[in-house]
Amino acid sequence: MKKIKFLPSLLCGLFLMSFMALSFTACSDDDPSGDPDVPGTPETPDDPSPSPDARTYHFDIFMTVGAHGGMNKGDGTIVKSVSDLTAAAELIDIQNDGVEFRDPNGNNTYSMELIARGKYYYQVPSSNDRFTKLQVVGNSVKVVQEQPFVQNTYKVRSYTHAWLDDHTLIIMAANGDANKIVWTKLNADDMTILGEGTLNLSLPEGATVFTASGILTYNEKADKLYYFYFGKDKSGRTGKATSNFLTAIINPATMSVEGTPKVNALAGEMAGSAYGELLQSCVMYDENENLYLAAFTDANDMEQGHLLRINAGETDFDPTYEGYPNADGKLLTVQYLGGNKALVYARTDAEGTGIDDYSHYYSILDLTTGQRERLSCNGSEIPYSGGRFAQRTVVVDGKAYIGVNTADSNPCIYIYDIATGSVTKGAEIAEGYYFDMLRVVDNAD
Repeated sequence: MKKIKFLPSLLCGLFLMSFMALSFTACSDDDPSGDPDVPGTPETPDDPSPSPDARTYHFDIFMTVGAHGGMNKGDGTIVKSVSDLTAAAELIDIQNDGVEFRDPNGNNTYSMELIARGKYYYQVPSSNDRFTKLQVVGNSVKVVQEQPFVQNTYKVRSYTHAWLDDHTLIIMAANGDANKIVWTKLNADDMTILGEGTLNLSLPEGATVFTASGILTYNEKADKLYYFYFGKDKSGRTGKATSNFLTAIINPATMSVEGTPKVNALAGEMAGSAYGELLQSCVMYDENENLYLAAFTDANDMEQGHLLRINAGETDFDPTYEGYPNADGKLLTVQYLGGNKALVYARTDAEGTGIDDYSHYYSILDLTTGQRERLSCNGSEIPYSGGRFAQRTVVVDGKAYIGVNTADSNPCIYIYDIATGSVTKGAEIAEGYYFDMLRVVDNAD
């Protein structure tokens, strides 16, 4: 995003949409409708993506003013809902259009680090005293249900989660002293607490505290929860991991840890270890229920990315598999596209490791060979994007929508057709804001 000056009076209306692009084929600026009569557009008679007017879902764009919004930076978050991200859409702007991401009374500020499923968002707000279920409807935030904490307490942005099914949500995090891991199981329909407790999980050897959140995921094929975590020698940002991260296998019915957690020998930490998957997607599954985890290791003066795999039905990582070989920096997000392909967002550490550095890019990754191709358009690689803590991509109806936030051009959306590998340029975004997150949400009733 080009640097511009902000006026404080614009806070309630400012938005930036910048996305990162993806494709390893040619890119067209023409209408991406699939009409064979439109020059430069591939014929896609079997395009599964419905027209914007016929969709049962929409896109929510999260933007901040003054700084990138991850980790509660910036001067506030604004959300704008749009139905169309194609080139036919009007310029996307939030000036005088959009909703501040806080409750109607202004008492609880909501965080963009949240849980999204169906038509709802779930999170612990900045009041740190409740679970909240909400919607963004039009230009307003609608609180659907709230559940005050009972036994276990949590902090905004500092927890991990997993869904057992469409109705059962598990929240987990280190406790206040960070010497235990607590859990709460919620009925997502009415937000009642189904159960809560403390895991029978000891601190790793040499550790005095757990990392804040870890990563939790439910493997349906195995009917187990997989919890990835590590211990540190002391709390705070200066604390160091005492070993590579560990994997604990949890029975979802009893929430008991089964067997002895294993220290992996392949990578140091999971991507997103402090904030779970509240902002970025670090875990994915393929059609066979193989589990993939984005991770990294400090090596060769950089944070070297890794993509690890637990084969279906197994409880430990495959020691022969490395899905992200020859990394040039940290692997940040992964999303499965089908056909043994994944969309990955990564950083070239040599170009900078700061949150705002223009050193981040998208690639298509072949999960069998480890080969990846950086996304390009019209024969040129898409420039690096700023924003380390970001999730500007969604995958829906056979398309991946990717936001590009570069230093020298206007932010825009690119649309990647998964079946054909073709890319079209989509909607453009007004400058002046920091775009950090894109979500696809079912329409409200």
